[in-house]
Amino acid sequence: MRLVRLRPRSTATLVLASAVGILAFSWPLLWSTPQVGESAIGHTTDAPWLFVLLLPLLVAVVLAELSEDGIDAKVISLLGMLAAVGAALRALGPGTAGLEPGFFLLILAGRAFGAGFGFVLGAVSLLAGALVSGGVGPWMPFQMFACAWVGCLAGLLPRVGGRLELLLLAAYSMVSGVLYGLVMNLWFWPYATFGSDFSFIPGVSLAENLHRYGLFVVATSLGWDIPRGVLCAVLVLLLGRPILNAFRRTARKAAFDVPVVFDR
Repeated sequence: MRLVRLRPRSTATLVLASAVGILAFSWPLLWSTPQVGESAIGHTTDAPWLFVLLLPLLVAVVLAELSEDGIDAKVISLLGMLAAVGAALRALGPGTAGLEPGFFLLILAGRAFGAGFGFVLGAVSLLAGALVSGGVGPWMPFQMFACAWVGCLAGLLPRVGGRLELLLLAAYSMVSGVLYGLVMNLWFWPYATFGSDFSFIPGVSLAENLHRYGLFVVATSLGWDIPRGVLCAVLVLLLGRPILNAFRRTARKAAFDVPVVFDR
């Protein structure tokens, strides 16, 4: 059972939002400017505009589902509750040594309720967590996109059941923990200097810069990304089954996918 199903309008809106996010992360690699490679500040000028653009895109995903009867007040309330729980978990472990317990809840919710729900929940819970923990900065809209993709992809995993489902989610947790760091490093890496072998060089080929980026990730980021994935995988294996059962039982009892009919 998927709570927010991907219908044509919501799929198109989701693809558009993801395309904007991919462009925001990758444009320094594709289009070098004098600022790229010369400032350690990063996206301080375009990040506010990205945040202003991201919020309407999230609203557009929700409105697309509303227009196609894929979401209603019950789904909105559940989204708000899980976003609050995710924000609280982020406050408990705000990325120390890469340990972020909120990721496992995002993955389980995306798995149980679908890719559309996971996308919106990832962005909203990150925003709420940043406001609670004081982690507001030019990195925040990029984190919102990255978390949204983690939740979205969890809802697109193959449908399997039983023990195999938990093993699949645990493996995805490990992969997504590393990929989250791999993506997030792009928000600042082209703007900073890390040594001759690790730094971005404007004007060289994309392959050369990707090679340098790979060396940077191995040397600096994996020490944070692997613990994030391991913690998330362990939490999924320990708590995944009861939480998934609770999510699915909630969806059945609330009859999310049953149309409301009024008797005269």
